[in-house]
Amino acid sequence: MSKYEPLRQFLKSKGLAEIRMTFADIERVLGFELPNSQRYAAWWSNNPTNNVMTNEWLEAGYRTEQVDIEGRKLVFRRVPSSGSRPADQAARDPATDLKPRRHPGFGLMKDVTTVASGIDLTAPTGGDWASSA
Repeated sequence: MSKYEPLRQFLKSKGLAEIRMTFADIERVLGFELPNSQRYAAWWSNNPTNNVMTNEWLEAGYRTEQVDIEGRKLVFRRVPSSGSRPADQAARDPATDLKPRRHPGFGLMKDVTTVASGIDLTAPTGGDWASSA
């Protein structure tokens, strides 16, 4: 059980099309303070791989909208159930599709390329590239 499960149960119990909440309201439902990352818009995104709390509101059938970080408030909006739209539309509409889909070629080159030990791909190239320009 996730420590954020009380949020999912709260949202499901309301069953409303729209639920306006402050961050303090969410903290009361959870019984503890939100992490410091709540200060960033990414924390409130609807990406299911974002964080554990995101999965809870998505599982409850809601998406976040109108996130106001400074005002510490947001809106949870109910997502139409997948049964209310044709399957082919769900596949074509990534904006409303909650399950991320990867390109069929994703991972195709896995284990094909190796980097020699001692090579830091993130290190600046500095003079190496400057001299070739």
